[in-house]
Amino acid sequence: MEKSIEDAIRAIESLKEKKAQDFIKNVSDAISLCYQKGGKLLIAGNGGSLCDAMHFAEELTGYFRARRKALGAIALADPGHLTCVANDSHFDQVFSRSVEALGRPGDIFIALTTSGNSINLIAATQKAKELNLSTVAFLGKSGGALQGLADFEWIVEGKYSDRIQEAHMTAIHIIIELVERKLFSNGNELLSELKPVNASC
Repeated sequence: MEKSIEDAIRAIESLKEKKAQDFIKNVSDAISLCYQKGGKLLIAGNGGSLCDAMHFAEELTGYFRARRKALGAIALADPGHLTCVANDSHFDQVFSRSVEALGRPGDIFIALTTSGNSINLIAATQKAKELNLSTVAFLGKSGGALQGLADFEWIVEGKYSDRIQEAHMTAIHIIIELVERKLFSNGNELLSELKPVNASC
């Protein structure tokens, strides 16, 4: 147990590194500009990373720390679409097909992968670049085949996907916080801080 706790702390401490902080700042700036220009995010991953993509999207379409207008973000998680494309074509194309259908120039495609080797995310990143979307890659381990393909990338080194995903989600939360503060604050003070409407929350 103590070793697992130390491993978790070590993964989170990777956010202190300059490359991580540069990534967080640059991605939060790009997302803020995307929203200012009327764009949206398309977010994808496999397995636990798809769950993280859904988490990422709901913090934007719903609420995070501020009461503000909804921000456009779509997790590419529609089971009808995924099974249709996987059945009629190939699982490698499930996300690139979504990007082709939903992506518009000025949008941002975000790939979450702890290995960097998911063929469907590589294909989706390539499709996004063809369609003039900005691209972001949250990577792990050695970065895999996706390394170097996205406009912005961050690699969390580590042996296990769970620790990498924990670091990814911490970075995601910080990015969302920075976006909210850039778009919905006066100085560093949120214009309308989120407080529970329901007392049972």
